Amino acid sequence: MPASAKAALGGQVVRYIINGLVATAVHFGMLRFCMEVLHVPLAGEANAIAACFGITASFLGSRYFVFRGQEGSVVKQGSLFLGVYAVIALLHATVMYVWADRLGFDYRVGFVLATCMQMAFSFVANKLLVFK
Repeated sequence: MPASAKAALGGQVVRYIINGLVATAVHFGMLRFCMEVLHVPLAGEANAIAACFGITASFLGSRYFVFRGQEGSVVKQGSLFLGVYAVIALLHATVMYVWADRLGFDYRVGFVLATCMQMAFSFVANKLLVFK
């Protein structure tokens, strides 16, 4: 891989991490807003609402900041992005189920492992499929 391609990939990885932190902050901020300001009675419901904001922030950040894929149709990219995240959610849940529920290992360690898998899969899928 040429040095310029390595540098470009490295830049994308750094922007991906920044974008993930921002999207997580949006998600958590909206969760707190739903719970503490709107007084949504169920944390699961508040989290589902907040997740929509976090996923939207992640998509916009990926499209305009991380991968800079404005050339493609926003509808097509959005649909692919949601599809990728649906698969990721299933993989994350499966890892947690196998790790903690079937094998009896610590769920916190499983969460870290599943999240690392999720981050790597998400980066590759978004780079090669959604924002190519």
